[in-house]
Amino acid sequence: MPKRLLLAAAVLAAMVPAMTTPASATTGHHAAKPTVILVHGAFADASSWTQVVAKLQAAGYPVIAPANPLRDLKGDSDYVSSVISTVTGPVILVGHSYGGSVISSAASGHTNVKALVYISGYAPEVGESALDLTGKFPGSQLPTSLLTRDYPGGTDVYVNPAKFRAAVAADLPARDVALIAATQRPVSYAALDAKATVAAWKKIPSWYLVSGADQAIPAAAQKFMAKRAGSHTTEVKGASHLALVSHAEVAADLITAADRATR
Repeated sequence: MPKRLLLAAAVLAAMVPAMTTPASATTGHHAAKPTVILVHGAFADASSWTQVVAKLQAAGYPVIAPANPLRDLKGDSDYVSSVISTVTGPVILVGHSYGGSVISSAASGHTNVKALVYISGYAPEVGESALDLTGKFPGSQLPTSLLTRDYPGGTDVYVNPAKFRAAVAADLPARDVALIAATQRPVSYAALDAKATVAAWKKIPSWYLVSGADQAIPAAAQKFMAKRAGSHTTEVKGASHLALVSHAEVAADLITAADRATR
């Protein structure tokens, strides 16, 4: 083949990929959805997020729901921080209940965490514990609903199955609550009593779902934390502490709202 034809063929070959690349590929980096990391709270495991995960995945979000160790606040936060470190793109970090304390610490130092979402969660100030915030306002049934069991090195805390529905899940069917209560994962007393050393919500925008009928963390405490953090707040008047189960669609919608607002 003459040199001029070889040169023309080379030029054409170089042009074709550029001419045929879909527009979506050139903008995909900007359009990619963030990874949503869902951190469960005390007395629960990652399965508590099942319905929220399904809704987020249906909307195209990559989701990770790690097992929160529930042993101590620093260790739990370090563990979730290590999960965040495995994600290269943007992250929305979501915490329910005690999981809120965890994300408030775990997000620190991660520039890819673009939003924090609290679902009936603790958002402690430096020096506050989950127990401090539970008792800050009247109305919690947790103090009279807990059982403890010692283990080597510490004390585990459970919700008494007979009181579980009233304290935690009043808006769920009794049959479902019985299963949740029987399979609950205990939290170490030390984790609930640990004082926060970081408050990531001071630097990262946050969203908050207030459970209006919460008998574990009083709604007044949730509103106080949300206002202090400057969170974009949604309230579900009749929601129990397990709003992530009873109102999974609202929880998922709040997460997607956080995504849209921070793009």
